Amino acid sequence: MPTNKPGDISEVKFLTVAEVAALMRVSKMTVYRLVHNGELPAVRVGRSFRVSEDDVDEYLKTSFYDAG
Repeated sequence: MPTNKPGDISEVKFLTVAEVAALMRVSKMTVYRLVHNGELPAVRVGRSFRVSEDDVDEYLKTSFYDAG
């Protein structure tokens, strides 16, 4: 029986920069900028980055603003 604790990394789904860009409908450069500015947490794997799906969801939730 698995003993999954809160914050267990094995349950995290990681996305590539290209997948995040497609999901957010922005360019890959925009995603790289968000990662390098610290606005979007990422894990470096070799020469590429992986972003947790939960972090993308959280970023999008906190980015909404009322234009009215």
